[in-house]
Amino acid sequence: MPKKLPFNISCKKCKRLVKFLKEVNKEHPNYYCKPVPAFGDPNAQVLIVGLAPGLHGANATGRPFTGDQSGLMLFETLYKHGFSSKPVSESSDDDLELINCRITNAVKCLPPQNKPVGDEITTCNKYLEVELAALPDRSVVIALGSIAHQAVIKAFNLKQKDYKFSHLSEYSLNTKSSSCTLVSSYHCSRYNTQTKRLTTEMFDKVFARTKSIVSHA
Repeated sequence: MPKKLPFNISCKKCKRLVKFLKEVNKEHPNYYCKPVPAFGDPNAQVLIVGLAPGLHGANATGRPFTGDQSGLMLFETLYKHGFSSKPVSESSDDDLELINCRITNAVKCLPPQNKPVGDEITTCNKYLEVELAALPDRSVVIALGSIAHQAVIKAFNLKQKDYKFSHLSEYSLNTKSSSCTLVSSYHCSRYNTQTKRLTTEMFDKVFARTKSIVSHA
């Protein structure tokens, strides 16, 4: 049976984010403008953790990385490596399906300038902690960017200094009941791709490595 992970779509604990979402919703009344839940296979071996919903992407569509520039590279790469049924994610009601993969964000609500503050990351970390705890043994977590990487380490209650972020960094994370591998990457944001900080080849290596780990689990 698929796992049902608790998620409060009406969460209003971060006052700054609640206020900002109300302002955005006034300007864009057709946008989703609520906490964005994870998307994909609840029993997946691969969990991708992004930063937060994009203004005209997940915040508009209600699905992570759907409708924005960051999602273009992500879904193309997922499709290439067999984790998605389609190379393009257009809307929350299209028929795209993720295969053995799930996508979430470290912060579930749209932050101003796409920059959550520390208290917001900490408050939302409880949701990420539940998502990570639900992973099957010997899974892979892909953290997109340093904030997502740090949020994963925090959710495992580990020391940040022992798990430094870098592109293609790889760590084994263990709990009393299970273990997983954390593979981190530069975020597939438009800034990173346009400046070539992150190239298609670099991103491919992240998912090729992930596929290799999962296939030998």
